[in-house]
Amino acid sequence: MTTLPEKTDRKLGLVIDLDICVGCHACVVSCKEWNTGGYGAPLSDQQAYGDNPVGTFLNRVHTFEVKPEDAPARVVHFPKSCLHCEDAPCVTVCPTGASFKRSDDGIVLVNESSCIGCGLCAWACPYGAREMDGAEKVMKKCTLCVDRIYNENIPEEDRVPSCVRTCPAKARHFGDLNDPESDVSVMVAERGGFDLMPEQGTKPVNKYLPPRPKQEDLDEPVNLAALAEPKATGFLGWLDDALTRIG
Repeated sequence: MTTLPEKTDRKLGLVIDLDICVGCHACVVSCKEWNTGGYGAPLSDQQAYGDNPVGTFLNRVHTFEVKPEDAPARVVHFPKSCLHCEDAPCVTVCPTGASFKRSDDGIVLVNESSCIGCGLCAWACPYGAREMDGAEKVMKKCTLCVDRIYNENIPEEDRVPSCVRTCPAKARHFGDLNDPESDVSVMVAERGGFDLMPEQGTKPVNKYLPPRPKQEDLDEPVNLAALAEPKATGFLGWLDDALTRIG
């Protein structure tokens, strides 16, 4: 079994703005393209042109229509990938040590040469963020494009995860969430950034920014700090609770 570092020097992660994600799936496509030719084994597809296509994706976008209480229904596009949790159960459950969390930047990775494809990490992850590659029979997950963000051979503006660089709406942001003065930390503080399903106790590094309330519907300013602690549990409960309380 693998142990987690007591603390990490940095907490590199994503901040995703649910208010402006348009559900275009550009992040999904760019992630697939970059990781098929980059870190680890390619992301394979089976029967891509058949009647039952199956593929490996490290980032997905789910779309929901949510009807908050006493408010109009609204559509929310919800991107989801590995959250690089501080208390990552996928790491501690791995029997070979293939899953590990780096102490210098907090990124959770898989050493594919040590992965035996048992799938325990996928069972342990409460977010469904891991996928078994059908061809390589090893577990795949978001790496925050670790082979890209430190690559000094590419322009500095490209040294961010592929999904962040590609997003046309600028709904995705990348940085050190351990630094309170970083752009992403300031964004989370100002907008009341959420942990996804905090009741799981995994302390995810990635944060979500809630959809903004319509100002004309507000009788008084929104308490963003209160929004950061949803009362409901489970993903759909979390999302419905968040949207209900912002109207």
